[in-house]
Amino acid sequence: MDQDAAIDLRALSSTPELDLVERHRYGDPDAFDEIYRRFESMVYNLCLRMSGSASDAEDLAQEVFLRIHRHLGRFNGRSSLKTWVYRVTLNLCRSKLGRKRWPMRTLKDEDDEGGVELVATGRGPEDRAVDRDAARRVLEALDELPRKFREAVVLRDLEDLSYEEIAEVLGVRIGTVRSRISRGRDRLRRLLPPPGDEEGAP
Repeated sequence: MDQDAAIDLRALSSTPELDLVERHRYGDPDAFDEIYRRFESMVYNLCLRMSGSASDAEDLAQEVFLRIHRHLGRFNGRSSLKTWVYRVTLNLCRSKLGRKRWPMRTLKDEDDEGGVELVATGRGPEDRAVDRDAARRVLEALDELPRKFREAVVLRDLEDLSYEEIAEVLGVRIGTVRSRISRGRDRLRRLLPPPGDEEGAP
């Protein structure tokens, strides 16, 4: 382990999360398995929303957990383990997907290989087609946002993080988080036409 990563966790107040980290540091494989089970869906969903590709999301999520396994000793309990994992995930996606834009993928029907299911099941084919088109337009609009606004909107409106958690993940003040979300939503509203105003609508 790197000297910088070595932390005397026993000197900190004991919490269940720090206990997990401590067990991992001392070679308990069940500790990392528990962390993986706890955050598997969360990490995959964020990777999927950032990449727009199920196959890319699987590759990204796998690499995220490799990084978590390698650097878990750096976790010091100043934030929750959840926000630390979000930060690791977001930083990896930034580096892998590019600094300016998240590449958009063609949204396939959910039955196609590699497709992404973005609409609720159990509805009629016409309703599902409308929902799928709406989801496509939202993703395309998100792709037009500057990265700092897109990240804040996704973490708040799709990942349902609190303002405090988003501030921890992004490393900014809560006031900055509120400003980015507000400006991001305003831009989305301008990019998304009201229902019935789409090009070619009667």
